[in-house]
Amino acid sequence: MTIAHPKPALDPIDAVHSAHPLSPLSPAEIRAAKELLVSAGKAGPQTRYSYVSLREPEKADVLAYAGGELPTREVSILLTDLDTQRVRTVIVDVTRGELVHEREIDTSAEGFGPALDADFTAVDEIVKADEEWVAAIARRGITDLDRVRTVPLSAGVFDHPDEIGRRMYRVLAFEQKYETDSMWAHPIDGVVAHVDVGGRSVLRVVENHIRHVPQESGDYLDPTTRGAERTDLKPISITQPEGASFALEDGLLTWQNWSVRLGYNGREGLTLHQLSFTDAGVLRPILYRGSVSEMVVNYGEPTPMHNWQNYFDVGEYQFGRLANSLELGCDCLGEISYVDAIVADDFGDPQSIRNAICIHEEDYGILWKHTDMFSGTSETRRQRRLVVSFFVTVGNYDYGFYWYLYLDGTIELEGKATGIVFTGGHDGSDPYSSRIAPGLGAPVHQHLFSARLDLDIDGTANQIDELEFTPVPMGDGNPHGNAISRSRTPLRTEGEAQRLAANHLGRVWAISSTERRNRLGEPTTYVLHPEGQPVLLADPASSVARRAEFARKNLWVTRYDRDELWAAGYTINQHPGGAGLPAYAQGDRELDAQDLVIWHTFGLTHVVRLEDWPIMPVDYTGFTLKPHGFFDRNPTLDVPDLSTRLCHADRPGGHDAHHHHP
Repeated sequence: MTIAHPKPALDPIDAVHSAHPLSPLSPAEIRAAKELLVSAGKAGPQTRYSYVSLREPEKADVLAYAGGELPTREVSILLTDLDTQRVRTVIVDVTRGELVHEREIDTSAEGFGPALDADFTAVDEIVKADEEWVAAIARRGITDLDRVRTVPLSAGVFDHPDEIGRRMYRVLAFEQKYETDSMWAHPIDGVVAHVDVGGRSVLRVVENHIRHVPQESGDYLDPTTRGAERTDLKPISITQPEGASFALEDGLLTWQNWSVRLGYNGREGLTLHQLSFTDAGVLRPILYRGSVSEMVVNYGEPTPMHNWQNYFDVGEYQFGRLANSLELGCDCLGEISYVDAIVADDFGDPQSIRNAICIHEEDYGILWKHTDMFSGTSETRRQRRLVVSFFVTVGNYDYGFYWYLYLDGTIELEGKATGIVFTGGHDGSDPYSSRIAPGLGAPVHQHLFSARLDLDIDGTANQIDELEFTPVPMGDGNPHGNAISRSRTPLRTEGEAQRLAANHLGRVWAISSTERRNRLGEPTTYVLHPEGQPVLLADPASSVARRAEFARKNLWVTRYDRDELWAAGYTINQHPGGAGLPAYAQGDRELDAQDLVIWHTFGLTHVVRLEDWPIMPVDYTGFTLKPHGFFDRNPTLDVPDLSTRLCHADRPGGHDAHHHHP
């Protein structure tokens, strides 16, 4: 689940110069964009700014850039006018000082912008001034409203005609008994308010039979809850006496043949750009742009209190603005480099999130090893990976995203989910919710992410094929029935390339160059290995399925378009559905030898356990991209043996004996 609370003010920072066409917006550029809109009469005191990000140049212009003057820098912004609830999208050219695009958003058909910080205070005031809501809370034994924490949640789109064109929230409430108390332990369930925040009114209050408020403490920091802390856990110290092996300069990160440009924006958070691998002195492109484009959290509780609960945390709450400031020893260990992130607040002013991105190396066990009884050699090399990560807190849940680059050319994205599960009152008979404490339940739910992977395998001309294992009947050519076959099915149109994972078949997807071949004459290729967990389990006719159609397939493939960035569409908040991937793929364009964007749905289906309360241990999800004929041989033969003599002390002849050939 996921909700957002008002965030602490961020520290303003000074302007920095943009060093590359894909560099994140500088504070000066954000200020310039706002000043241009204000001076042109397009924004005023009642205007709020969302999705403030660089409109990245056309790929061809970026690939042609060789230094010098930057291509035109454009800033894309969504504007909401609080006095009229008017919503517009604009593009500002800050290089020339021009407004180059403006379009009115039809909020009835296209939805609204994401949650605004001021909405949380406004919603709290609105419901606490509503007599019907206050009476419903009192029926649950709560009369001290100062101890009630209201949680305004994105409303979705349901059968309420009076909500069309209004900026809505659905509001649940919790009791917080003292300042550090975990309110999630005390849901005031059985009552939900539907609030028009623009009109500052409660449209309706819905109640059911749940009236008890669970009382057991969920304060996981309280010694009476957690018990005495352990005393026998010894520290682990990770040191690199000679420093780290990576370098970061002007946003370009280099490490062990890898190079990648780091990006960041207030909607997606961390983005990777122009990820390449130097092979025999040649810089070979692999991933032009990678990001988590969207996520949906769908709750499987069908009662009127909770059947509307689904959240799009990227589009409705702006992941990038919710990033944590990471701390050495807590969030990252080792020889760490941090990168601050620049975002714009609701007023269009630049802010800095300190230490938003963490970069470090990790040992990852054995890279390769063999003891050869015939040659007398014994060799071991250790794997390591470069980690680029950020962590966000969206209400009760915390999400970490870890991009891993390995010595052997493997790329991995790992998502980590932790924090506190969303709770409600449990009457002992709810089959869609787990009991986790007396009177307390947590619904089954899903966290489904869409990774947007603009892959350029050895260039922009690529193709995609589906690979899976197929039985080979016993008979001619397979007399003993032991053959293993793998089929290859071309996915040549956007319609064909909407696919589900199938772990029992070993189904994977191969993205290949149509221009470059390896030394055996085969296309150079990377293979996407899905985790293969369930996709969206809601009924296809449901509201959430219409709005999160991306989450019903593990794979989508579209042709590159600089502005097709969002798996569920641009303005997902209260959008009725059909935006994003279904709209992008509607033309069923040809994919063979084209510039392809791979969209991969992955995630968790969470049946809450007792062990997930009162705070949830990290759960993991993700996917892997592995080279498959991209290199002509193992690219790590040149990795040195960095072990100490102690590793080989028990071998006759000492450390160097195993290097001699007979």
